[in-house]
Amino acid sequence: MARVRIIPVLLMSKGGLYKTIRFQNAKYVGDPINSVKIFNEKQADEIILLDFLASKEKGELILAKLKKLPVKLLCPWLMVVQ
Repeated sequence: MARVRIIPVLLMSKGGLYKTIRFQNAKYVGDPINSVKIFNEKQADEIILLDFLASKEKGELILAKLKKLPVKLLCPWLMVVQ
């Protein structure tokens, strides 16, 4: 039997984590670094970070924060910067 995979997609904008409906009416829900830590502890299979309003500079800032995480990520992760 196939195992169910857990792959959270975190939508980021302006350095924060947002919940949207079809990328409209974004509502702030928290810090992306804390969310990555939580999904890491919950043993997510992969983590996808989607920064839908980012410039190259903002993407690099978040990437620098992720590299400084005090815990080692146990799953592969992908960051998409538009």
